[in-house]
Amino acid sequence: MSASFLSTGRGKLILLLLCGVAFLDLVDASIVNVALPSIRQDLHFSTQGLQWVPSGYLLTYGGFMLLGGRAADLFGRRRVLVTGTVVFGVASLAGGFADSAGLLVGARLVQGVGAALMMPAALSLLTTTFKEGADRTKAFGAWGAVAGLASAVGVLAGGLLTDGPGWRWVMFVNPPFCVVILVGAFRMFEADGKRVSLKGLDLVGAFLVTAGMLLLVFGLVKAPDQGWGSSRTVLELAGAGVLLVVFVVNERFSRDPLLPLSVFRIRGLVAADVTQLVGVAGFISMFFFLTLYMQNVEGWSPIRTGLAYLPITIGVGIGAGMAPKVVAKVGTRPVVVSGAAIASVGIFLLARLKVQGSYVSGLLPGMVIMAVGLGLLFVAISTAANAGVPHHQAGLAAALLNASQQIGGALGLAVFAAVSTARLNHELKQGAQPLAAFTSGLSWALTSCAIAVACAAVIALRTRNVHSEAEAEALAEVEELVTAR
Repeated sequence: MSASFLSTGRGKLILLLLCGVAFLDLVDASIVNVALPSIRQDLHFSTQGLQWVPSGYLLTYGGFMLLGGRAADLFGRRRVLVTGTVVFGVASLAGGFADSAGLLVGARLVQGVGAALMMPAALSLLTTTFKEGADRTKAFGAWGAVAGLASAVGVLAGGLLTDGPGWRWVMFVNPPFCVVILVGAFRMFEADGKRVSLKGLDLVGAFLVTAGMLLLVFGLVKAPDQGWGSSRTVLELAGAGVLLVVFVVNERFSRDPLLPLSVFRIRGLVAADVTQLVGVAGFISMFFFLTLYMQNVEGWSPIRTGLAYLPITIGVGIGAGMAPKVVAKVGTRPVVVSGAAIASVGIFLLARLKVQGSYVSGLLPGMVIMAVGLGLLFVAISTAANAGVPHHQAGLAAALLNASQQIGGALGLAVFAAVSTARLNHELKQGAQPLAAFTSGLSWALTSCAIAVACAAVIALRTRNVHSEAEAEALAEVEELVTAR
């Protein structure tokens, strides 16, 4: 490989392809948000059931992420990337043709499985392809920028598609991109070895952690209707806890665990993953509730709602562009902390919702402030999460970071939707008008999102502080020597 493979045409095409995989997977977590009112009306979703359209995807995406990373190691990165892309594309087609709520949610769950195979395989290919310090730093910077932009671009694209050809095209738009990824994967990467073995594939662990998270989020989503103190809610949440505890026990004694518990002894890794989980819980939920406000309270069309998010894409681009230079000067920790703090201020401003509010003075300032913080956070957290991780556990660390993002989004939607519903019911009992009560519920939910992102800033104080990918590599080598002893 040349001194700078990224400077070659092939290197740039590979980076573009891998960032395209990340963008497709991450944008699908938000592209349906603007389409939710149309989906609800067309397929007759209940208010609580509608949350499963975004949550179902996030949940299986996060739940199967560790299995996807392990599968890439065992079966070959290109093979798993291709398999996941096919699954993702076929599920997208099924979702576009769905004629019932159950079929659409089922398609979203399968989409999440496909994305969970695609993402760790793509990230592993990026890590192994760009080995030099400068190239890898730029590659991770591009990856982080794509992650930050995906949510904002998703709602923009969702609005354009929903108000144009219809909500089904938020699903139909995926298969053509999947074809491009498949062609690129076969042309850009060498074929994997023929040897395939199921040895070491922790299917029991994958089942336990996924079932536990599914039951946990299901219990949280249903709790507002069933009652938080009802026997069903208690049993669902307790059952989820039991499954997750059994998962930990399984990993402790398994010969080839899906999640070796030793990885959590790496200093700063847990803090980085929890920062991502808590922060994304606030970010993903914010887009969900803000979209409901624009369409259900202000009465905006899907295309107007999508265009309203355009300043966020610009703000994220500004933050992502600034992040590498600031990291080089002060390190990742101050950038992650300040990015989360800035974003929380922006979401607090957005929480001041009013019926018939102003976009320019009411929403725009908070959007821009939040977006800049989001761009800073997403670029810096990748380097912070990989600092000190031994090379043989790099794929596992990447899968953990991505899993924390998707699970955080699913849990955030469940918890903050419950906050919104509780406030809505309280306001209605007090005699408030339905639209005012609904707005108050959204405002409380957004305030909770802001608190979550502020908590992420505090948690980030425990992350490792590195100034470059080269420094992260050096820490990894030291950690590997210590582990070997």
